[in-house]
Amino acid sequence: MGKKKIAKESTEDVLKAGAAIESAVAQSGSKGVKGKKKFDKGRIYIKSSYNNTLLTVTDEKGHVIAWSSAGSLGFNGPKKATPFAASKVVSALAEKLKKTGPFDVQVFVSGIGGGRDSSIRSLMNQGFNLSSIKDITPIPHNGPRPRKVRRV
Repeated sequence: MGKKKIAKESTEDVLKAGAAIESAVAQSGSKGVKGKKKFDKGRIYIKSSYNNTLLTVTDEKGHVIAWSSAGSLGFNGPKKATPFAASKVVSALAEKLKKTGPFDVQVFVSGIGGGRDSSIRSLMNQGFNLSSIKDITPIPHNGPRPRKVRRV
């Protein structure tokens, strides 16, 4: 079978990766929102899967204002679905929205990943006023009709 190679990261590599993520958060905030329109109310959609955490901010009509994901910030592999990555995604999104808003938001959570709870907590810590939190994870009720029983 052969020997398995175990890759060990040195502290310098970990520090470089952390610095790269911090710079990605800072750069994502500088891009900003297309229009200079101010929004009073909006919606935040959190899609948290086993592989990634994605946040999308829309106005009341559903037009996308800004979005961010753990993969776009530089997290890769299984680190994208961690609660730490979700909190960094929220901070990057708050940086994009600090001038235009919205700050009164309704939150819609979908999926069963690790970033669900930490992203909601981070939204509250960033100064967003959460008027409602709704879980819109799709749940199968009964599914299609099963196949007929095989007779041998």
